[in-house]
Amino acid sequence: MELSELRNAIREKYYQIDSKSSPLFLLSVLFEEVGELAEAVRKREIESIREELCDVLFMVLSLSNYFGVDIEGRMIEKYILGNPSGRWDLEQ
Repeated sequence: MELSELRNAIREKYYQIDSKSSPLFLLSVLFEEVGELAEAVRKREIESIREELCDVLFMVLSLSNYFGVDIEGRMIEKYILGNPSGRWDLEQ
């Protein structure tokens, strides 16, 4: 399944519920999931990392649907066609 298909499937199943929420509530859930991911990474618990990455991606796609934002197209422009890594503070 392509990312756009996944986003559309999530929209079909959850948009009615999400649209009744505030965007700040959805954002707070995303922050909570990122915190849980950070804890799983800290503990190096691979199955928990897998689970929390799914939760984070779900919330990102839910927010994308909430705002009607095409993240797939922008991801391609920014990270596939472009290369923002030059702006990252990475040791060479």
